[in-house]
Amino acid sequence: MLKSVLSTSVAIAALSGVATAQPRLNDEKVVVVATRVATPIQNVASSVTVITAAQIEARQDRTLPDVLREVPGLSITQIGGAGGQTSLFMRGTNANHVKVLLDGIDVADPSTPSGAADISKFLASDIAQVEVLRGPQGALYGSDAIGGVINIITKAGEGPAQLSGSVEGGSFKTFNQAASLAGSYGAFHYAVTVQHFHSGATPVTPLSLLPPGARRNDDYFDNVTASTKLGYDVSDNFDLAFVARYYNSLGRITGDSFNPVTFVSFPAPIQTRISSIQYQSRGTAHLVLWNGRLDQTLGFAYGHTITAAQDPDNGNSRAIGDRIKLDWQGNIAVTDSQLLVLGAETARDALHPGLSFGFPTTLSRGITTNAGFGSLQSDFGHGIHTSASIRYDDNSRFGNRMTWRIAPAWEIDGTGTRLKASLGTGFKAPSLQQLFGTFGGNALLKPETSFGYDVGVEQKLLGDTLTGGITWFHNDIENLIVSGPAPAFLLGNIGKARTQGLEGFISWKVLETLTLRGDYTYTDAIDDRTNLALLRRPRHKASLNGSWQATDDLLLDVTLLYVGPQIDGNREFSVPRLKKGGTATVDFAASYRLTETFSLFGRVENAFDNGYQSPEGYLRPGIGATGGIKVNL
Repeated sequence: MLKSVLSTSVAIAALSGVATAQPRLNDEKVVVVATRVATPIQNVASSVTVITAAQIEARQDRTLPDVLREVPGLSITQIGGAGGQTSLFMRGTNANHVKVLLDGIDVADPSTPSGAADISKFLASDIAQVEVLRGPQGALYGSDAIGGVINIITKAGEGPAQLSGSVEGGSFKTFNQAASLAGSYGAFHYAVTVQHFHSGATPVTPLSLLPPGARRNDDYFDNVTASTKLGYDVSDNFDLAFVARYYNSLGRITGDSFNPVTFVSFPAPIQTRISSIQYQSRGTAHLVLWNGRLDQTLGFAYGHTITAAQDPDNGNSRAIGDRIKLDWQGNIAVTDSQLLVLGAETARDALHPGLSFGFPTTLSRGITTNAGFGSLQSDFGHGIHTSASIRYDDNSRFGNRMTWRIAPAWEIDGTGTRLKASLGTGFKAPSLQQLFGTFGGNALLKPETSFGYDVGVEQKLLGDTLTGGITWFHNDIENLIVSGPAPAFLLGNIGKARTQGLEGFISWKVLETLTLRGDYTYTDAIDDRTNLALLRRPRHKASLNGSWQATDDLLLDVTLLYVGPQIDGNREFSVPRLKKGGTATVDFAASYRLTETFSLFGRVENAFDNGYQSPEGYLRPGIGATGGIKVNL
């Protein structure tokens, strides 16, 4: 198995963004994120969810939050409509405990208060595959991966040039367009995509929160994204590649005003204007030696983000951050059944002077992290596979951190049964804002740390057309960074939490053209200091999806999503804890191929117009319909 993996540059290309060696997404399902090499999913012990481009197209998801909403173990909170700030809670851990990678690039913004990745502005038209890895992954990825890792692989070009485009419009003044050109010419491979997303009027503010006679201002969001993936095969064993992504977005949202007489906050009558510009890029050199026994990639990445807000009530703000990273990974086939993965990297995160509530922020600050890691992937035969990893990170602020992970899996021959488990540690380094921020920053902060495990079983039945599985998980998190007492509100490592729960799924290929899938997650996330449930972590989450290729030209898709009750605060957190009820939504999507060139498509979201708030104080969009046309040349 390992020899076949190394026989192609797929082994590392998908993670590094090499355009010439994308995983064979339409053949045997492989994942990269769980081991840092392309591995058949049945050999992976960790809990991984894979979402393909075909699934994204069937559901007509337009943004990354839409793509991820049904993933088990993952709770998403998005403030308002499209473009609203989005938080990811993986297995009950905090929103900054999920590492997000784009073709090998860490897309977290060093200038944000917690250092979390905000995926709200990530458009989905150029996504080839999304891999969601759950559980602490510090041994493979260093800081931020306490809850897990989301790995996004974009589309690559191959074969004759293909030009495609789409345009759609509908509810909430939606008007979206996308165009892409992909293919290859000799040794040169290319893919270029331009996307425009526009949602001009999404009701977000509950009318009950407005002062008497006040008018509600609907949210506005506009995003232009351009991306490319290029590759050049210098020889049979050496290739160069470059990936880049740029977005420029503008949003107008309703902030909060404060009444100094009643000491009560209320939705502001004048909207806040938020503009964001982000650029991410990575170049790689990929070399295979010794008949595939050594597969190595050298990469250099650069990312830059500017976010500015014009808030008439609280003053203007501006945050500027960037990241530079140099990395190397080598995959060494020690034997046909033993693969050693070695890596080294150095990264520099920087925070530049800006504004916070109208006041200038600190001078430029930076953190340098040097790291090395090793992982041994073993195939012992008889369906037994293991992955053992260790990593050392040296941080210029808090010193060093060692993390480890072991993940065995056993596919029992002839029974369709697969047993799996994983055990490991993770950490989250304090962000630059937490260390040096104007309000509450503490340069003495240490990393948040975690220890976690999971154990599960999967079973195939009815000639592999019916598959089900269940996984139990547990995480202990210490040294959580939280605000101290008034009046200083100085941040400190004084928090502890415990998260545990159950993830289950069942998938049934009823017909060759009809697939049904159900997922369920139970999460118990507790603050160990107070023994109270953590905010915005629903205890129950369930989804059902059906995809039916009704005819050669007609594709139908339906999704039911249920998110159970949870604890939240009200909009201004004057009531810090209240119970928020559960909610269910149903979405329909359909596409029809008119000719080889033209297709029609449409979708209805929240079809039964379920009115609900998430988070509390912010409406989620009601029923909405969108339709359009797609062209393939």
